[in-house]
Amino acid sequence: MPAKYIIGSLVGSFAIAYVVDNIIADQKIFGGTTPKTITDKEWYAATDKQFQAWPRTAGPPVVMNPISRQNFIVKTSDS
Repeated sequence: MPAKYIIGSLVGSFAIAYVVDNIIADQKIFGGTTPKTITDKEWYAATDKQFQAWPRTAGPPVVMNPISRQNFIVKTSDS
């Protein structure tokens, strides 16, 4: 019985979020325009070509979370 309320509220919240996003972002009720850099496909292609042409020099790979990757030494209380 409670599952229908949970599922219904999830569907309703997603519907409200979609409508609000559509009104604010797509219909631009607060004004503004979409930048040319987003709408112009030629600009995107030229920018992507430039990024791919840069020489890539880097050091060794970096671990994003080094704490979770460490091998901890656990000392026993027998000593």
